[in-house]
Amino acid sequence: MATATTSETTAPAGGRSTAARAHVQRFGTFLSGMIMPNIGAFIAWGLITAFFIEAGFTPFGPLGGFGENAEGEPYTGLVGPMITYLLPLLIAYTGGRMVYDVRGGVVGAIATMGVIVGTDIPMFIGAMLMGPLTAWVMKKVDSIWDGKIKPGFEMLVNNFSAGILAAAMAIFGFFLIGPAVLAFSNAAASAVDFLVNRGLLPLTSILIEPAKVLFLNNAINHGILTPLGTAQALEQGKSVLFLLEANPGPGLGILLAYTVFGRGAARASAPGAALIHFVGGIHEIYFPYVLMKPALILAAIAGGMTGIFTLTLFDAGLRAPAAPGSIIAVFAQATTDSYVGVAIAVTAATAVSFFVASIILKASKDKGEGDLTEATSRMEGMKGKKSSVSSAIVGTSGGADTGGTDARALGDGGPVQHIVFACDAGMGSSAMGASVLRNKVKAAGFGDVKVTNAAIANLTDDFDIVVTHQDLATRARPKVPSASVVTVDNFMGSPRYDEIVEAVQQRNSATVPAGGGGAAGGAAAGGDTVAEEDAGSSGESILTKDRIVMDGGAVNAAQAIDEAGGLLVAAGAVTDEYVASMHEREESVSTFMGNGLAIPHGTNQAKDSINHSALSVVRYPEGLDWNGKPVTWVIGIAGKDNEHLAILSRVAKIFGNKEKVRQLDEARTSDDVLDLLGKVND
Repeated sequence: MATATTSETTAPAGGRSTAARAHVQRFGTFLSGMIMPNIGAFIAWGLITAFFIEAGFTPFGPLGGFGENAEGEPYTGLVGPMITYLLPLLIAYTGGRMVYDVRGGVVGAIATMGVIVGTDIPMFIGAMLMGPLTAWVMKKVDSIWDGKIKPGFEMLVNNFSAGILAAAMAIFGFFLIGPAVLAFSNAAASAVDFLVNRGLLPLTSILIEPAKVLFLNNAINHGILTPLGTAQALEQGKSVLFLLEANPGPGLGILLAYTVFGRGAARASAPGAALIHFVGGIHEIYFPYVLMKPALILAAIAGGMTGIFTLTLFDAGLRAPAAPGSIIAVFAQATTDSYVGVAIAVTAATAVSFFVASIILKASKDKGEGDLTEATSRMEGMKGKKSSVSSAIVGTSGGADTGGTDARALGDGGPVQHIVFACDAGMGSSAMGASVLRNKVKAAGFGDVKVTNAAIANLTDDFDIVVTHQDLATRARPKVPSASVVTVDNFMGSPRYDEIVEAVQQRNSATVPAGGGGAAGGAAAGGDTVAEEDAGSSGESILTKDRIVMDGGAVNAAQAIDEAGGLLVAAGAVTDEYVASMHEREESVSTFMGNGLAIPHGTNQAKDSINHSALSVVRYPEGLDWNGKPVTWVIGIAGKDNEHLAILSRVAKIFGNKEKVRQLDEARTSDDVLDLLGKVND
């Protein structure tokens, strides 16, 4: 079972160093916050440059800015004005707005014109200074006469104060900030040239790779390297700086090493993480894997150094930032003469990182079977924010699952009378989760609290607590603005269930009995709390020996659904249309339940494809990768006339009991499994 991931993290020892790191983190986040919202503009400029300049794919003077018109006047084009004016002004406006809303953004953009026209290089760093600085000064000036302006004169004072200050700051920028930034940019360019000419640029990985994993990946890439790289790209047509941090090779090598040599949840989730990292460009997804085994930072550094060395060897680079750092974005921004160099650099970085990480994992007693959830929590704590992607891939619920709710905090409000577990159709997943949670609530001494399940479409704003899958939260929240919304992705053993029990205790002013609500499954382990619905009213046996397979042949979730669904079809319980709807349901929201269990079932619209209620059980002794989650048992479910509710309740009771799960895992024959699961036929 996954351990709890909370929104609070333990502060590391050493208050002074922690405070310093927090200040650096906030500053870096602020810098990157000015660039990241405008990455689309950088990409647009890069694409226009790639196609329309004189050396581009499709040269066109009026857009590329070369040649003359019929009157003999040179074309201005888009490339020059965008890099000179548009991008710095967007950065300045964003930075100013971060400090003082729209008013700060406007005066920041005006002031930045001073540094733009005062120099002959793109003023990204100047914009990152002038935007926030002017907005801060404007905020201070406004505070002088806040509340002292006579009625009717507010607009006059506000408009003229903004205009006068912005004009003054533009002049200040022209004479002071512009020349200072120009000198800094020239020094930075000389430093980069120094490192490149002496083959020392790969050494930057010693700083970049650890900083990425700890807390400053976006700050380094977008706050520092993007402005410097863009200036270099304007002069040389490309820049290697865009790939110092964004190269996906080092992270991919580590994830591939976990895939081959890891164990447990890390190995099961690594392939999915690798795909998201390499193709999706979400690099932070591999950070928890490094934090779980810190020695792997050596693999990241080795891979990063190899990639940078290869890029400099082939004189390869990108026209504009690759954001996100997807291999697709990398090649979209690569210059035509850099395709080979970039491809070799990414490949070499991956190979070296994989080689070093493999040695570390193979030589370690713990081959990646540590607590990936805890490592994710540590990574989020160091970065100062939640990571929904990383949390999702390791089986926690990320920010939504650990950070509370939109409408009301879990512990706030009046007595809890009704908890609802909501899913897409209100059938399989929600019924399973409601059964587990119902047992825990009752075992904790709150038998009067009603726990039910429902489809999201049927939610109304009269519930106290709503529990739903993390992928469905955006649909559920608008329907229940007055409720506390709790998101999970582990239906059988989510740590959030215990938090809900604690909230019920707090809000109902009750006392949790000794031993109540502690272990997963709560009353399920005791065996005295089941749903009241009656299963098997159709007269057919829900589960028979011929629908139990002890050694499944599927290698992925889709094949497992076909295998479990095929048993139901062979039994005459459902038609082929129902199996198709099982796949449709899985594409909507995963039916992974936790505790090594998945319960694929059809959509609500497919209920007419069910002839009678039935279960099929398939065991995968070596484990099955259920879209990144480890699964041993796959139980296909079809319920006629709502009989699935009672069936799911009894399955939940069994799989919520660790001893029962252990006995199932040790079962040798289908008769043994039928004996353990036989209660579903009662």
